[in-house]
Amino acid sequence: MKIIKITLLIIVAISALLLIIALFLPKDYNVSRSIVIHRGQAEVFNYVKIIDNQKYYSIWVMEDPKSLMSFKGVDGTIGYISAWDSQNKNVGKGEQEIMKISAERIDVDLRFVRPFKSESKAATICKAIDANNTQVTNEFYGHSSYPMNLMTVFMKGMLGDAMQKNLTNLKGILEKK
Repeated sequence: MKIIKITLLIIVAISALLLIIALFLPKDYNVSRSIVIHRGQAEVFNYVKIIDNQKYYSIWVMEDPKSLMSFKGVDGTIGYISAWDSQNKNVGKGEQEIMKISAERIDVDLRFVRPFKSESKAATICKAIDANNTQVTNEFYGHSSYPMNLMTVFMKGMLGDAMQKNLTNLKGILEKK
């Protein structure tokens, strides 16, 4: 009986400590990753602004080729929505909508339904280094309410790794052309 009490006390103490730590962690976060692609800025940007091209380089899209996809609007323009619905827990259900496009940046809103409901924002920036080299930066902006903001510490690393894989895949595709 004494061992059970001690074990429960330790579990309560660790839980309380984690909840206290979460009080001091930010609720808003961003993750950013970049890569240089040896192609001109216009070629790179014209490729990434087409959301349907993500099926070739996004590990999230490639995770479930059987995912039900639906589309609204004209791809590569403001207001275009690409939605997915997958039974794969790593993919889930959600949609992304192009909110803003400039000469070197595309901003999207992400609305997740499953495995958990949340909204985030993302951007892809294609900045010319010179005539034949473009720095591509993916940015992801999110919010986690207390106490879920504690998980953000771990999620940022996994999200950053996935973003870097996407950029590496994109580089491979565009540099083969």
